[in-house]
Amino acid sequence: METANQLTLDELRAMVDHASKYFQDRLFPLQQKMDDEEWFPEEEFRALGDMGLMGITIPPEYGGQGLNYLATGMLGEAMAMANPALAFSWTSHDNLCTDALFRNGNEDQRRRYIPDMCAGKKIGALGMTEPGAGSDALGSMRTTARREGDHYVLNGTKLFITNGPVADVIIVYAKTAPELGGKGISAFIVEKGFPGFKVAQKLDKMGFRGSPTGELVFEDCIVPAENLLGEENRGHVVMMSGLDVERALSAPLCIGPAQRALDLALDHASTRRQFGAPIGTFQLVQAKLADMYVQVEVARTFLHRVLTECDNMDVSNAGRGDIHKLCAAALMQASRAGTFVMNEAVQIFGGSGYMRDTEVNRLYRSTKVLEIAAGSQEIRQIIIAKELLGKLT
Repeated sequence: METANQLTLDELRAMVDHASKYFQDRLFPLQQKMDDEEWFPEEEFRALGDMGLMGITIPPEYGGQGLNYLATGMLGEAMAMANPALAFSWTSHDNLCTDALFRNGNEDQRRRYIPDMCAGKKIGALGMTEPGAGSDALGSMRTTARREGDHYVLNGTKLFITNGPVADVIIVYAKTAPELGGKGISAFIVEKGFPGFKVAQKLDKMGFRGSPTGELVFEDCIVPAENLLGEENRGHVVMMSGLDVERALSAPLCIGPAQRALDLALDHASTRRQFGAPIGTFQLVQAKLADMYVQVEVARTFLHRVLTECDNMDVSNAGRGDIHKLCAAALMQASRAGTFVMNEAVQIFGGSGYMRDTEVNRLYRSTKVLEIAAGSQEIRQIIIAKELLGKLT
């Protein structure tokens, strides 16, 4: 397959259109059961690897597609339109774990894990958040790892971990030098079968139901020394190099559902009649639809610009500067747009939009977490402001 740098935007759109048909045919019908039962369609998820829809940024020689972050974002939006919950799990697998492992892993680690992750044979997750460590993930982290000969021993708990209950491979952060605070953290590749690792519970969520989220416990968990990802006490570098891209690639999880909600609202406004006319003929409803459209288009256009910047960035510059600011801004804008569009869509649907079994209600319940995950809106505002003010001082 050609690399993304050789694909024109029209070619990327054609590729996404082709994938969208598959998402609509196979993934869209799964939504209701996923929402009702918090059911994860593992076979369909793993089948994405057979379809060449995993390992999007990974070079073909490792089993990936060799595309770029812009392509990943466009595919993520299309998947999130058809099935937001599955897209949430896909993003965690493909970006937070597979892409991060490839960028930071050595050749042995790449060869051991990446091909199976691209093929859907192994599902990935990222273990960073803890019960007492959310926005202050580095400073408040309590999970520890100590070296004992040819292995490390991990102890601690990770919470709200997407794909945690079903993951085969997890990138886990732990303090190897607690006295150094946030600079004493290391990253590890943990397999579900390692002694001392267990899934404590699967969590019941308001939205993105069917994307499994869990609590992970490490009790004297044995991790081979060769599974250290990057250098010891340099886990903050691994983390920051991925967090910017994570924010940018979380934005499609807002934009895809928002576009779907807009489409549903347009259809409802055309067919729902009150006072002898379709409600879409009323100017107040028209104003809502116009505002929704602008919010989606602005968020998408800005995101594509930011993803293009990500494709051209030097990874060593991640976590600071323009790319840090832009990625935070892309997710802040996209999540705001998602919240606005969902709220207006439910308002247009009226009483039926408040019913739990409607699609627009399901979309509405999935929106809020993107104002919290990958650093809250407030954290994003702080990042943006600090970068702006830093240039003035």
